[in-house]
Amino acid sequence: MSQIERHLHKLKSELENFEDIAMRIKPEAGDVPKLNGIGIAGKSIPLIGKVGGDHLIYLDFKKRYDLDARIRQAAASGRTDVAKALERNRNRAGILVADVAGHRLTDAAQAAMLHQAFLLGVLYELDSFGTVTTKLFENLNTRFYQTSSFRKYITMIYGEISENGLFRFLSAAHPFPIVFSNRNDKIVRVGNYKTITFPPIGTMPSRDDVDYRQHSSPLGRKAGYTVNELTLMGHGDILLLFTDGFVDHENKTGHRFEDVRLEDVLRTAKNEKPADIVNILEKELLSFALPDDDITFVVVKRCMAGKNQD
Repeated sequence: MSQIERHLHKLKSELENFEDIAMRIKPEAGDVPKLNGIGIAGKSIPLIGKVGGDHLIYLDFKKRYDLDARIRQAAASGRTDVAKALERNRNRAGILVADVAGHRLTDAAQAAMLHQAFLLGVLYELDSFGTVTTKLFENLNTRFYQTSSFRKYITMIYGEISENGLFRFLSAAHPFPIVFSNRNDKIVRVGNYKTITFPPIGTMPSRDDVDYRQHSSPLGRKAGYTVNELTLMGHGDILLLFTDGFVDHENKTGHRFEDVRLEDVLRTAKNEKPADIVNILEKELLSFALPDDDITFVVVKRCMAGKNQD
């Protein structure tokens, strides 16, 4: 084996090792949250290899954490407000969809950093407040600002869906979700003058950063994060979250899938289970055109109480 061949073999081995690490933080079937009356399913389609710059995290608070033990611990220490906040997590679940600038295999390293930092932050949030607050995202933004290249910014949406159909979300320069209304049989756009988004994660520190004197910001500082509320979800409605690879997916004639096919696909598939809707969407996306970016999307469907449409 020549020296060049040895180097190539070593490089291939390193990439396979990295891919194995990145694959272990991808969500598995058992991670998908289960809520009464809410069905959830999602899909990531990397452009290159098995992983890329898109990332998806599910937070099923009942499965990931021992809520009973945490509630008892909070109550025993006299923190009744934390105990009450923890109790509310029984009826909701979190979904994080992120998109690192770039879609190479190695861009998954940035997604992996976000994955670990976010889940560690959630532990501290539950211990301190009993719920995920905007403070977690302020800290994530500051940390990535201090350690990441400006060119490797992250767009992100984190939302929590409740069993009553309420969806509360925070957006960092990420495409807004859409809702397919079962009653109106059409897509209802989300986002108006009251809907707020913020700069990508890691591009601008917060005005509220207590350590702001420790680092400069040529682009200025962003306002503190606030949360949007979406109350459109009725029975049979479909909430769709996605990365820009989904919303910008277009064919050779320049037509975008979202503009010319998405509503018809959802209309046809609206009575299916979320996992089946995901499979139908994937098939239609790939038949419409070959991707030129990573694609991630999540289907959240409100169904009859007592069912979760697994």
